[in-house]
Amino acid sequence: MIIQGTETLTSLIHILSESLLTPVVILLIVSVIIVILSFGGLINEYISRKPIKSNDLEELIRNVSFSKDVSDMKSKIENSNLFSYQKEILVRIANNYDIGSEARKALASELISSEETKLIKKTNRTDILVKVGPILGLLGTLIPLGPGLAALGSGDILTLAESLTIAFDTTVTGLSVGALSYLISKYKKQWYESDLIDVETVAEAELEAINKW
Repeated sequence: MIIQGTETLTSLIHILSESLLTPVVILLIVSVIIVILSFGGLINEYISRKPIKSNDLEELIRNVSFSKDVSDMKSKIENSNLFSYQKEILVRIANNYDIGSEARKALASELISSEETKLIKKTNRTDILVKVGPILGLLGTLIPLGPGLAALGSGDILTLAESLTIAFDTTVTGLSVGALSYLISKYKKQWYESDLIDVETVAEAELEAINKW
């Protein structure tokens, strides 16, 4: 027994699901463009990245620890092989040498946390696409199957073939977007985490040296 009005509701749902195919395909294309640009950015960043070496970091920590005054400390930081944003954080900490030790420590923690937030934002798009890509692919798979199965029932093989082609293409595209986005986010987060650890290490030496003055 079919409840009165059910056919109308199912028809509306069918129309709605059918109308979603075009937006899903458009979003998949946009996702592919974003991933390609992000992947290009990853390669460019990999080529241009020159993180400080372990030996240089060790030497910098020693130099900072034995700094005579704030000018000497800032000079050694500026002349190091750190990235510019790392130097900026450490110099700002040094500039506040005249405040209390606890306040200075809190400031250092806040500056590092703020920079961490900025770096995380750089992976927001790919982090979203890690989940959204496969979802769009699944939607692009399921939506065409309705007309495809209906065409199979009426013996329309051509429509069925077109529906299955769309389904497979969107599935592959969605999974590819998700996989590439995951790799991009993973490598970038590893780089940024390593950079922040370097900053934290030098900042500890910096705070200790300032406390001795």
